[in-house]
Amino acid sequence: MSQHGRPSRRHFIATSTGLAASVAAGQAIADTLADVPARAVGADLSGHSERSKYVKIGRIPEAGPGKRNVDPSDAINSKAPLDKLVGSITPTDLHYERSHSGVPDLDPAKHRLLVHGMVRKPLVFNVDDLKAMPSVSRTVFIECTGNGWENWHRADENLTVQNTHGLVSTNEWTGVPLRFLIDLVAKDRDSTWMLAEGSDAAGVARSIPLTDEILNEAFVAYGQNGEPLRPAHGFPLRLVMPGFEGNLNIKWLRRLEFGDRPWMTRWETARYTQLQANGKAIQFQLRMETNSAITSPSGTMTIKPGYNRITGLAWSGHGKIAKVEISTDGAKSWKEAELNLPALPKAQTRFQMDWTWDGKPTKIVSRSTDDKGKVQPDRKSFIAEVGTNALFHYHAQQTWSIDETGKVRNVLD
Repeated sequence: MSQHGRPSRRHFIATSTGLAASVAAGQAIADTLADVPARAVGADLSGHSERSKYVKIGRIPEAGPGKRNVDPSDAINSKAPLDKLVGSITPTDLHYERSHSGVPDLDPAKHRLLVHGMVRKPLVFNVDDLKAMPSVSRTVFIECTGNGWENWHRADENLTVQNTHGLVSTNEWTGVPLRFLIDLVAKDRDSTWMLAEGSDAAGVARSIPLTDEILNEAFVAYGQNGEPLRPAHGFPLRLVMPGFEGNLNIKWLRRLEFGDRPWMTRWETARYTQLQANGKAIQFQLRMETNSAITSPSGTMTIKPGYNRITGLAWSGHGKIAKVEISTDGAKSWKEAELNLPALPKAQTRFQMDWTWDGKPTKIVSRSTDDKGKVQPDRKSFIAEVGTNALFHYHAQQTWSIDETGKVRNVLD
């Protein structure tokens, strides 16, 4: 125990490890050597490794809040299967997808990036030019501002965590620091804004304030999890803005323009604004807030009385996750969960905790705290501040109810 009476990390690990080990040993007693599989002849090597035929995992196409499992031609996004993932990194082909006019087929040999505006030396780069420049690699999350919109007004009890939180994913991205490109074109010191524009038919373009944080962290990416970007995620070039809303991470990047004021594109006037309870809208609410969700046990799963392992993901656009707490009694009391280290800045962090369920109906919920002291709010506090007119940036605590049969359902609180 620590001097303050709270369990120390060493005590926590020792206790949880002992519990998990005893449970595993108890289950293993029933098995015998005869149950261990025999050796098997392996398949031939191939140019691409596929998942096991026994692993069933995929994304959910969605046409908007409550419009799930639609024909892919009608979908506007596709949600990552958080309930079936382990660790913190999202497989590239399962990273959530959001597009406004489909995925363009861009030839990297013909693609160009124009950097111009309030600069002394406007330049046009091809993809090879950028790959020849100094690069950075960062593991960060990207999150759609609509993540969580399923729970703004009501709780559909049949939702999974893929439904409620599947518009966030974490990958390792590789590319050229924005500041390096700025130095090449010699940006005017009076230029305080940047317009980033994509090559998709929708012409998605966003105005971005050039704060020190953004200048130090943003980069133009051409790599994703050790390979070229996938087309759905911006091939051949995209902007990566660690910690900021997904729509700022412009895919299929074709242009960066510098100026001294925002461009007021339709993507920051008619779209991606927040209507408040008083009827006024907030523009340029750019940062993604502190968030978390238990991924197991979660919506539509069924558990049994006795030992259960609670696990989930936490993330924050302000920095790295410092603490996650879990309540197994409907937010009446809280216990600190174990974080799977390293907890990286602006990346998802997996958390876990041992739990023995007594078989009685209850509710489980997580809340995260980042290293800037930002605490994920409960739903009542969140709605009291924001209201229910908004659609984006929902990050209230996610509650799952468990009935006497062990069925897990989505509830608001």
